Amino acid sequence: MKIDIKERLFHFKQPAGTSRGIYTVRRSWFVEVTDGDYCGVGECAPLPDLSCDALPPEQYVKVLRQFCDEVERTGEINFEALRDYPSMLFGLETALLDVRCKKEDARCKKEDVRCKRKEGRCEKEEGRYPILFNTAFTRGEEGIPINGLVWMGAYEEMLQRMETKLEQGFHCIKLKIGAIDFDQEVALLKRIRERFSHRDVELRLDANGAFPYDEALYKLELLSQYAIHSIEQPIKAGQWALMAELCREAPLRIALDEELIGVNNPDQKRQMLRIIKPAYIILKPSLHGGMVGCREWIEIAREEGVGSWITSALESNVGLNAIAQFCSDVYGERITMSQGLGTGQLFTDNIEMGLEIRGERLWVSKHS
Repeated sequence: MKIDIKERLFHFKQPAGTSRGIYTVRRSWFVEVTDGDYCGVGECAPLPDLSCDALPPEQYVKVLRQFCDEVERTGEINFEALRDYPSMLFGLETALLDVRCKKEDARCKKEDVRCKRKEGRCEKEEGRYPILFNTAFTRGEEGIPINGLVWMGAYEEMLQRMETKLEQGFHCIKLKIGAIDFDQEVALLKRIRERFSHRDVELRLDANGAFPYDEALYKLELLSQYAIHSIEQPIKAGQWALMAELCREAPLRIALDEELIGVNNPDQKRQMLRIIKPAYIILKPSLHGGMVGCREWIEIAREEGVGSWITSALESNVGLNAIAQFCSDVYGERITMSQGLGTGQLFTDNIEMGLEIRGERLWVSKHS
C-alpha cells in the first residue's frame, strides 16, 4: 500500500462570514491510497482556529505523513491513535473505504484501474460516482433532505440570500447569526414569519457561540417568538454548567456543535451529554472524530435521548460526498430530518463529484 498527500487551495465564490471571521479560501489535503490495482482518495480539511487538529500547515502535513506511513505498513487505521486528529482520520477512512469498495466491485475487478490522480479524482474514473456505502442514496433512488444555509453578512445580504433559498423551495432554513446587530437579525426572522408559518418553513439558527452568557437567556426568549426549531451553540464552548443552565431554562431547543470538538473519549462524551442535556448534537466528521467517532456520538446520544443530524464543514465535494454517503448509511434508507450538506456549491474551483441539489434534496447525479 502506498499513500501520497496532495495539498489544494479552494476559493469561495463569495466570502463566507462566521462569528470568528470571514473565509475567502479553504485549504485541504488529499490522501491518495494505492493498493495494488486499486486507488482511493479522501479529504483532510481542518478548520483554522476551530478543529482540534488545526495545526500550522507544515506541522499538519508532518503529522499526517506519520499516520499515513503507519497505514502503509499495517494496511489498517489505528483509530485510537487518531482520536485527537479527526480531519486526518476522516480523510484516511474515506480513502480506504474507496479502495475497499473498488475491490468488492465486480466492475473494477474486470478493469485496470491503476491510474494517476487529477484534482482528487482518478483520471480513468471521470464520470464514475465513487460508492463508499451501498444505500438508496448512493444508488440514486433517494435524495437526502438538506437545509438552505444563509451565511452571515450585512442585513441586505442576508435578506437576499434568505429570499433566494425560499425561492429555491427550501422548507428548512438555517441562519448563521451573531455577526450583525441582533435587532436586525430578529427583523429577518420576523420577515420570514410574516410570510411563512412554522408549518411551512422550519427555522434553525447557529450562533457559533456569539452570545455573552449574561445576555443569552434574554436573547433566546426574544428569538423564541418566531417558532425557532433550534439554535446551535448560543454561548462559547467549554462552559458546561452554564450551557446546562441554558438548556434547562431557555424556551428554545439547544443544539451542541463546537462544544463537541476535542471531546473524543466515549466516557467524556456520555458525561457531557448527561450534564448539559441538549436537545440535539450536530456532527461533522472532520471535526468530531471521523466516521467512527460520529457513529459513537450518535449511539451515545440515542441512549441519552438526544437527537442528532450531520453537516459538512466547508469541505470540497470529495469530503461532502463522503459525508453524504456516511449520513445515508448511519441514518437509514429514508432520512426525514434535514441535514447540513449543501456546501458543495461554495467554491469557484470545486471538484466534480457527481452530486447535485434538486430543490431541497441532495442527489447523486452520476453513475458509471
